[in-house]
Amino acid sequence: MTAERFEELVSDALDLIPPELTEAIDNVVVLVEDRNDEEPSLLGLYHGIALTERDSYYAGSLPDTVTIYREAILDTCATDDEVIEEVAITVIHEIAHYFGIDDDRLHELGWG
Repeated sequence: MTAERFEELVSDALDLIPPELTEAIDNVVVLVEDRNDEEPSLLGLYHGIALTERDSYYAGSLPDTVTIYREAILDTCATDDEVIEEVAITVIHEIAHYFGIDDDRLHELGWG
């Protein structure tokens, strides 16, 4: 799968987020990288301060980041359909961290 097609899938996954939630997303950048250097099998990573933990000191902070790791996802999937599904799950999972939802709750909701 080309890098361009993969980035389209990430964009499509972001479109799955309900508009009322996307309107609440502020100061977040979504990136696509090949792999996480420290954990090469990691599929995605949210780095920042969750919306539920922000206070007045957050003003002026650099953007939070959601990084989706293309090669790691491609390694875990055998078909394009599996890639589409995994990208959606990973994007939603990492955006959920922005909203303060932890891994345990995401697993309960089926987005683990």
